[in-house]
Amino acid sequence: MQQEPETQKETKKVSLSLYVGSLLIVLVVGILGTAASLNYFQDSADQDNPPLTETLTDSDGLETTQVADFQPIEEMYTILMTQYLEEIDSAVLIEGALEGMADAIDDPYTEFLDEVEATSMDEDIQGSFEGIGAEVMKEGEYVRIVSPIAGSPAEEAGLMPNDYIVEVDNESVADLNINEAVALIRGEQGSEVELLILRGDSEFTVTITRDSIPVESVRFELDEDNPTIGYVHITNFNMPTYEELVEAIEELQGQGAEQFVFDVRGNPGGLLNSAIQISNIFVEDGENIMQSQGRDEDPFIYTANSDEYGDFKFTQPSVLLIDGGSASASEILAGAMSQSADIPLIGTSTFGKGTIQNVLPLSGDGEIKFTAGRWLTADGDWVSEEPLQPDIEVEMPEYQNFLIINQEETYQEGDVSEEVENINGILDALGYDVGEVDNSFDSETVEAVETFQSENELDTDGIVEGPTARALIDALRELINENDTQYNRAVEYLLEN
Repeated sequence: MQQEPETQKETKKVSLSLYVGSLLIVLVVGILGTAASLNYFQDSADQDNPPLTETLTDSDGLETTQVADFQPIEEMYTILMTQYLEEIDSAVLIEGALEGMADAIDDPYTEFLDEVEATSMDEDIQGSFEGIGAEVMKEGEYVRIVSPIAGSPAEEAGLMPNDYIVEVDNESVADLNINEAVALIRGEQGSEVELLILRGDSEFTVTITRDSIPVESVRFELDEDNPTIGYVHITNFNMPTYEELVEAIEELQGQGAEQFVFDVRGNPGGLLNSAIQISNIFVEDGENIMQSQGRDEDPFIYTANSDEYGDFKFTQPSVLLIDGGSASASEILAGAMSQSADIPLIGTSTFGKGTIQNVLPLSGDGEIKFTAGRWLTADGDWVSEEPLQPDIEVEMPEYQNFLIINQEETYQEGDVSEEVENINGILDALGYDVGEVDNSFDSETVEAVETFQSENELDTDGIVEGPTARALIDALRELINENDTQYNRAVEYLLEN
């Protein structure tokens, strides 16, 4: 359990102490499970749950408290338990009532967690999990992929931010809550799961082999062409991220890095404590990091403080890469670096998730994860209303949005479909002449496929299936990695300045 720093407790209203270590997550419960924190009043775990009450204000403006009227709930419970046709497990009714209360708020970030879900969330803070490796949230009838985790089966399969999962193993997710959908997607290492994906106006099926996914939060390397530039990718904000980031920076500095490209693209967030600690690295003591605001409270301003958040400071020239998958804790860092440290943001606008979640235990084995407050940038902006914008806007190449080729299907001369148009687009992006990129698998497509197959030591039959489909996707992925326009612009900026 993480607790709020004592000095902050003394200067804040007590309710804000609920969520200094809280969740700032885009997903409700991701396939990753996402870093979580059970930060609550220090003695709350040792107290009985208080009676359910509601606070009212009388005519004199004085607050009064009364017990809420739960008689209709008790009556329904009794009727179902005693008069329903078949015997009912009371635990099922109670869990349903808890889920219903959370759902009634109509907040995708508030939910009841049963024992399995709560345990899964706790384990993912520091360890690993078995699944496909993607951050998700429920959006309407679909499960939206916020970001695949770097190096995960989801990324290897070509899934992308803003893809929508329609079905899992032929079961629609439309009527499932996020936990039920995640339970379908997760599974034992080595097992397979089939996902029906919606990307734009097109649907395709992909089969992914689940794996054990380590919760890695920082990756780093020197730029190959410019060894004085260090690259640091922060993939999420969990408990060890601060230490990992400090080690990465010091390691790169030791290798000769003098300028840095920091990257939170596709980073969906994590722990608030981690976001504050990491922001403190870049912000001069006494300058604003962020603001938080609880129910009926004025915003509380967090300022950089080496004694509170760590004494490691970074002042070398740097930039930060952001995109639509940068959310929550990533946006806190981006806001602090931009508004308080004058570090340029490069890429596209962020996700726009400005609320804070907390997790508290319930009687029994369940927990409630709920929205406890909102956070504002150092300058007081709320990203839920207006996501952060880059100082230098750079789009990624259009070919990064091409669809995955279904390796179980066969595409050959004479076929006409959207899938064929996607194949023609991939071939064109790879430099093969298909004439006009259209939905027809014509002689030009056949010739382009044969050339690709010959150059990649594949059977030269002009047909796209199995090995050829995999090779095309691998080649496209390599092309995207080699032509990271946002990273290239960041390096260019550092060299120019």
